[in-house]
Amino acid sequence: MSENTDLNTTDSTGERPRLLLIDGHSMAFRAFFALPAENFSTTGGQHTNAVYGFLSMLANILKEEQPSHVGIAFDVGRKTFRTDLFPAYKAQREATPEEFKGQVGLIKEVLESLGITTMEQENYEADDIIGTLVTQARSNYETVIVTGDRDYLQLVDENTTVLYPMRGVSTLHRFTPAAVEEKYGLTPQQYPDFAALRGDPSDNLPGVPRVGEKTATKWILEYGSLDNLLDNADNIKGLAGENLRERIDQVRMNRDLTAMVTDMDLPLGPDDLVPGEANVAAIAERFDELQFGTSLRERILASVNADNGAQVEPVPAAEVTIDTGSLAEWLTAREGQPLAMAVAGVGTPASGDADALALIDVAHHAFAADLAEISPAEEKVLAQWLSSESPKILHEAKSVFHMLAGRGFELNGISHDTAIAGYLLRPGQRTYELKDVYQRHLQRQLSDPEEAATGQLSLLDSGEASRALVDQALAILELAEELTVLLQEIDSFELYADLELPLVGILARMEAAGIKVDVPTLEEQLESFVEQVAEEESAARELAGDPSLNLSSPKQLQVVLFETFGMPKTKKTKTGYSTAAKEIEALAVKHPHPFLDHLLAHREYQKMKTTLEGLIKTVNGDGRIHTTFNQTVASTGRLSSTDPNLQNIPVRTPAGRKIRSAFVVGEGYETLLTADYSQIEMRVMAHLSGDPGLVEAYQAGEDLHNYVGSKVFDVPIDGVTPELRRRVKAMSYGLVYGLSAFGLSQQLNISPAEAKQTMESYFERFGGVKRYLAEVVDEARQVGYTSTLFGRRRYLPELTSDNRVARENAERAALNAPIQGTAADIIKVAMIRVDRELRKAQVTSRVLLQVHDELVVEVSPGELEQVRGIVEKEMDSAITLAVPLEVSAGHGLNWDNAAH
Repeated sequence: MSENTDLNTTDSTGERPRLLLIDGHSMAFRAFFALPAENFSTTGGQHTNAVYGFLSMLANILKEEQPSHVGIAFDVGRKTFRTDLFPAYKAQREATPEEFKGQVGLIKEVLESLGITTMEQENYEADDIIGTLVTQARSNYETVIVTGDRDYLQLVDENTTVLYPMRGVSTLHRFTPAAVEEKYGLTPQQYPDFAALRGDPSDNLPGVPRVGEKTATKWILEYGSLDNLLDNADNIKGLAGENLRERIDQVRMNRDLTAMVTDMDLPLGPDDLVPGEANVAAIAERFDELQFGTSLRERILASVNADNGAQVEPVPAAEVTIDTGSLAEWLTAREGQPLAMAVAGVGTPASGDADALALIDVAHHAFAADLAEISPAEEKVLAQWLSSESPKILHEAKSVFHMLAGRGFELNGISHDTAIAGYLLRPGQRTYELKDVYQRHLQRQLSDPEEAATGQLSLLDSGEASRALVDQALAILELAEELTVLLQEIDSFELYADLELPLVGILARMEAAGIKVDVPTLEEQLESFVEQVAEEESAARELAGDPSLNLSSPKQLQVVLFETFGMPKTKKTKTGYSTAAKEIEALAVKHPHPFLDHLLAHREYQKMKTTLEGLIKTVNGDGRIHTTFNQTVASTGRLSSTDPNLQNIPVRTPAGRKIRSAFVVGEGYETLLTADYSQIEMRVMAHLSGDPGLVEAYQAGEDLHNYVGSKVFDVPIDGVTPELRRRVKAMSYGLVYGLSAFGLSQQLNISPAEAKQTMESYFERFGGVKRYLAEVVDEARQVGYTSTLFGRRRYLPELTSDNRVARENAERAALNAPIQGTAADIIKVAMIRVDRELRKAQVTSRVLLQVHDELVVEVSPGELEQVRGIVEKEMDSAITLAVPLEVSAGHGLNWDNAAH
C-alpha cells in the first residue's frame, strides 16, 4: 500500500481509540479477482488466491492504520430480509466461482489464529453488522471501514472513514466527507438517495431510465433529499420526470434496500473488538497448510504484534556452552562424534563462499569461528574434519558444500540434512528454510543469523551474530533428533537415509562440475530467434492491419481475434476473453487461421529467445553453466533445475535440439554420454496396476503403443496407423495425469463421444489399469496420502474437500504421484549406483546432469566403453519390476549429438 498516496498513516496514540471494520466477503472477492487463481493453490488443488490477497491486504492495513480494535464481518448466505422484500435483490449474480468456494472458511481460520474477531448473523448482511457497530462507536471511536461496496459511503462522517479499493486490494482510496463530496458532488448522507435513483446493477436494483449520474446528482442537490424530490416529482419536466413518476415505488424500494440496519442486536460491541493474542504456532501451521511462503507470514505477524502483545517465543536458552580457545583442539577432542554445523555465506555452485561457522556437539558445547580469523593450524584440522566421514548434521547441506568449496574445503560425511527430512515429512511446502522447519516441527522461533551478522567484519566481533549462528547449529541438532523420529513413524527414514541423503553429495559435485557451453553458438542462435520473433510479429501486424500491434498485449489481441477477425470466443475472463496459450492452441486446431499461426510461432520463438538469454547470462567464468538441482521443490520427488532451468529445453523441437547442440564436451574430456529410460512412467504403471496386457507387451518386447493400439482398435499390430498410435499414446500418458474424456477430445481434436468410446475400449482391454486408477484414489482418500514403491508419501487432504475443483485436482494428483514419484525414485537410485561404481572403477569420467529420466556424463579419453557399460548396467538394475526396464545410450561431442 506504500504506492498509494491517498492513504495517510494516522497516529493512533491520541485520546480516541481507532476501530477497524472490514467487510470480509467484499474484500475476499476483490482479492480473488485481483490474483490469478491458477497461480495460488496447494499441491492438492485447493485454490488460495482469495486467502493470500485478503491477508496481504490485512497486513498492509493493520500496519498503516494501527487500530486498537478490529472486527471483520461476513455474509452468511444470499437469503436475507432484503430478498424477502425484493426477491430479485442480487438474483442476477452468477454462481460463486468453484475456485472461490472454501476460501472464506480458510480466511476465518487464519483470523481466529490471529486473535481477530469475525462476525456474521443469519438474515443480515455484513454491512448491517458494520453499520450497527459504526453507530455504536460514533461517540468514542475513530472508525475506519474497509470495503468494496460503495453503499458504505452513507456511514462516512468526521469520525468514520471508508477505504475503498481502486485496484485489486493493494491500492485503497480514503473517503472522508470531503472526499465523498469531491468525487460525487454530494454529502455522504445524500449518497444513498443518489444511489436509489441511479440503481445498482451489482445488486440487481434498476435505476430510472435516462437518469444518469449527473441528473441524479442535480436533482438531489436541488431538492436536498430523495423524499423531498419524490414529493415534488410532478414538478420534474420532460421524459426523465415521466420515467421518475412511473418508478417512484421502485426508487423507494431501492432506498430501503440500500439503507443499512444500524440498530441490530449484536452479541459484541466495539469495546469487545480488542484483538486477542496471536497464536504464532497455529499461524505457522495454517500457512504451511496453505503452502504460503514466509514473507506474508512475517508481515502478518509483525502487524498483529504491533498492538496485541503476541510475543514470538525465543529459541530456548538451551544449556549451551560456547567454548573459546583453539578450534583445532575443540575438534580433535570430538573426533568421530556427530556434530551439527551452521555456516554463514553464499551457497551458489562454483561461486560460493563461507564466512563463518558454528559447531555444536550432542552435549550442547558449541564453538563459533570466523573463517577469516582462524590460524593455519586450525584451518588444517578443520579441513581434515570436513573431508572425513565423521558425521555432520546440516541444513541444506548442498549449499554448505558450495560455501566451503569457495574456501577450498571439501565436505564429506553428511549424516543428516534437516531440510530434506522436513521435505519428506511435508512435501509441497513453499520453503524449507531452517527457521521455517524449526517453527513447523518444534514450534520455536529462530532469529535470522544473516541479519545479526550484517556489517560485521568478524563474527567474533559481535556476540549477537555469534550467538545467532550457534542458535542455528542448535536448531539443526534438535531438528535432526525430532525429524528422525517422525520419519521412522511414517516408515520414511530408509528413503531419507539410503536415497535422498547420499544424493546430496552427488548433486553437489555435479553442480560444481557444471557443463561446458559454446557461447558463440548460443549467441548465433539468439540472433536467429530475435529475427524470427520480428518476422512473425511483422507478418501478424500486416494481417491485422495494425503496424503497432503488440502481440504480448492480451487486450490488443482480444480486439484483433474477436473483433477484427471475428473468431469464436474463447474462455471468458474478468478482462475479456482468454488469450492464454492453451486457449489459442485449441482455437488454432479448431479454426485454423494464418494470424494464429504467426501468433503461436511468435510465442514459441519468444520463449526460445528468453531461454537463450537466460542461458548466456548464467555462463560462469570457467565457460560452464552450473545449474542448481533442487531436492525439495517438486512434491512428487522429482528433481528440479534452477539458475538456469536445464529441464525446460525442448528435446523434440528443432529449436530445442539446436540449443542442446551448444552444450559441449569440456577440455580434457573426450565425449558426452547420454543415457535414459524408455517409457519409464508407463513401465511403472504396468507394474503398479499389474495389468496382464501391459505386462505381456513389455515382457514380449513389443512397441507398447502399437500393441495397445492393436487391442483398443481391434486391428493387427502392423495395422496401427500413426494416427491411431498417436491417440493411444496420448491416452496412455493422459491416464497417468487423470485425463478426462473431454480432455482427451481436446488434445486429439476429436469429439468427446469418440474420446469416451476410445477410453472405454481401452479399459475393456486393460481392466487392470482401470481397477488400479480407481483403487489408488480410494486408498489415498482413506489414508490421506499416496505412496511410491520406495515409501515416498504425498499428502492430499483436499481429496475429502467440499470444493469440487480442489477435490478433482487432488484426485488427479493421486493418480499421478505414485507413478511419477516412483519413476523419480528409480532415477535417483540409478544415480547413486552409477556414482558408486564410477568411483570404484577409479575412472575420471563424471555425471554432469540429470534431466528427468536422462543422465548426461562427461567421459574422459579411453573410458567410453567402460563408463557406458557401468551406466547402462546400474540404470538397468536400479529396481526389479514386473516388466523390464529399457535403457538407451548414445554419445557425441555435444548434448544433441549424444542423443539416441
